[in-house]
Amino acid sequence: MPSPLLPITNPSSHHHHHAPSFDPASCPIAPSPPAPAAFVSKNGGSHDDPMVNLLISSPFDDEKAAAVRPLLSRTSSSASPPAASAAPSSGFQQQRRRRSASENSLSSMSDNGRHQSLGREVADAASETFVLTRLSLKLLRYLGVGYRWITRFLALGCYSLLLMPGFVQVGYYYFFSSQVRRGIVYGDLPRNRLDLYLPKNMDGPKPVVAFITGGAWIIGYKAWGSLLGQQLSERDIMVACIDYRNFPQVTIGDMVKDASQGISFVCNHIAEYGGDPNRVYLMGQSAGAHIAACALLEQAIKERGEGESTSWSVSQIKAYFGLSGGYNLLELVDYFHSRGLYRSLFLGIMEGEQSLQRFSPDLVAQDPNRRIAVSHLPPVILFHGTADYSIPSDASKNFAETLQRAGVQAEAILYKGKTHTDLFLQDPMRGDKDDMSEDLVGYIHAGDTEALAKDAVAPPRRRMVPECMLKLARAVSPF
Repeated sequence: MPSPLLPITNPSSHHHHHAPSFDPASCPIAPSPPAPAAFVSKNGGSHDDPMVNLLISSPFDDEKAAAVRPLLSRTSSSASPPAASAAPSSGFQQQRRRRSASENSLSSMSDNGRHQSLGREVADAASETFVLTRLSLKLLRYLGVGYRWITRFLALGCYSLLLMPGFVQVGYYYFFSSQVRRGIVYGDLPRNRLDLYLPKNMDGPKPVVAFITGGAWIIGYKAWGSLLGQQLSERDIMVACIDYRNFPQVTIGDMVKDASQGISFVCNHIAEYGGDPNRVYLMGQSAGAHIAACALLEQAIKERGEGESTSWSVSQIKAYFGLSGGYNLLELVDYFHSRGLYRSLFLGIMEGEQSLQRFSPDLVAQDPNRRIAVSHLPPVILFHGTADYSIPSDASKNFAETLQRAGVQAEAILYKGKTHTDLFLQDPMRGDKDDMSEDLVGYIHAGDTEALAKDAVAPPRRRMVPECMLKLARAVSPF
């Protein structure tokens, strides 16, 4: 049975909230002290450490799929030019040979076309696999080889192995489904790409969720949103998973810029892909929820004349959904340190202690000088599990209360007993209908009578992982 919700007004209540009308790495745990300051490069330039160059300057940063050039066979006629004295029957046989050669050529080209299509898919899969491996190596560099993190990685290995049946299915969908448009370019910088998940039925403009994935600000990647993309596209909702550069290639300021540029692309170009520009929602998970909230607040402040010109507006966002996010870094820095995201490393990601307030959405919203800008934010809905030990659920509860005091329509929906990965991984892999997904869809389809009618008769999602394996995964999860 799905776990009940805890409304913000009464955390101990088990009353379920109804909508009114992975990524294991998404946990902000990334151990080990940072490399020297010279290691961090805002532009991803060269470094003295060859391993750093491998991790940062890989050509796969540009996410360019390997080009597979057509291999057209050179089919030549087997007949020689006829001699002047050739008999009429010789000309007839020449025509037969030419026709046969032409048919063989067409057949060869058709086969080549199929091979090329398969080759492109394999090349794309190899490219994505390389990126994932590189991100894992990058995380390992920061985790070090201490006993504590060896045990954590063993736990992570067991966790991933237990969920592997689900990961394989999601991976197959990501690489081979015709509903997924991978690697759409939204900017000129490395990793300025997004993946688009399209509903099967594109009979009209669809609501769109611009999603920023988690990854501890170090290993965020657009593919982490593939399970959510698959879920929502089945309910006639388009999803754009926005990629962004990570630390150490950049620090938090550039991550927010990347996210903002991706949001701008979705707001201004999604109609070209069948999306409804009047129904764009912003969502982030874990570190991605923090980055998305920073981008949204920064945009609201710019629109009040306190920054440069803008390419999108907060008025284009119908609502912001934050999933398991952290919004007050001053309160979280010591907690993260105790969990393994060491203070020195975290401050390096956040551009120093002096920048913690600037990149804390909760604190920015409390600033009296920003009150007018903050009041123009769209509705904010924050989802969080009460058993989340990576980012405590109080982070969402407190941020919602801050926004309410600033005049924003905001609420926190707390799910009793849910962990950092339950809402994003285990529950969706369990199949049927999970609480968070249903609440999310309910908000997006609020006021759309036809969509709500379809939701009421939507078939339950199929189970991806056996229940026993899900329970074991939860037990061994390092998050």
